[in-house]
Amino acid sequence: MPGDRFGATRPAAPASGAAPLSGHPERVFITGAGSGIGAALARRYAARGAVLGLAGRRRDALQAVCDSLPGQGHRIYALDVRDRVALHVAAADFLAHGPVDRVIASAGISAGTLTDAPEDHAVFQTIFDTNVLAMVTTFEPFIASMRARGQGTLVGIGSVAGVRGLPGAGAYSASKAAVRAYCESLRVELRGSGVRVVTVAPGFIATPMTARNPYRMPFLMPVDRFAEQAVRAIDAGASYRVIPWPMAWVARLLRLVPDALYDRVAARRKRKPRMGEHS
Repeated sequence: MPGDRFGATRPAAPASGAAPLSGHPERVFITGAGSGIGAALARRYAARGAVLGLAGRRRDALQAVCDSLPGQGHRIYALDVRDRVALHVAAADFLAHGPVDRVIASAGISAGTLTDAPEDHAVFQTIFDTNVLAMVTTFEPFIASMRARGQGTLVGIGSVAGVRGLPGAGAYSASKAAVRAYCESLRVELRGSGVRVVTVAPGFIATPMTARNPYRMPFLMPVDRFAEQAVRAIDAGASYRVIPWPMAWVARLLRLVPDALYDRVAARRKRKPRMGEHS
């Protein structure tokens, strides 16, 4: 195992707090764990005694999150989730230290995109590779062991932005719509195996990703409060959960709005800045 990229930061030891029915300390693998939603979920799970595998691009950010967590045996994996080989190596290392109860694909990026701007094609690809294909890569190496045990939960972090297409956000909206459809397909494929698939769709959550948004963000929620509610939804095995709950009603209403009305209103909405643009 390449020690300069992967490794435990503390000796493994039994964790206190909540544990799954199998009796071992709860073990959770999280991508995008260096900041935002991923880091908040890490704090929430560590507070109840889980042992964590934390994956993300920046080793310094992962180390800072890890150092702030209670408990022992947490491992960090500095990698780009688009690197399938590196992600599978990290998953194999975490699995080698014990069965994994939950895998949370939280890594995601957002940027404004325009289809008629040729330079944005690479941004489209990066967003899809990170938000969709990396989720597939994250889940792949854990499914066989979860099937064998007859238990485990795979969690995809989507977004209410995937409910309807937003102007200037074609890549992000489409990627999050794909996340919902992919997780639904996987949920059906795994039905009866004991492996659950949960899709959590955040509304506006106070993270570095939303900090640059130049428009009003209704029901903006602190990230740690989001993590608390998300963990409850994951524990309940919810198939699909929008957080916060007022955004769930907004999402339902948006699906019912006729296209002609939606197009007229949405076209006036401020768009997310493209890469290099200022909000």
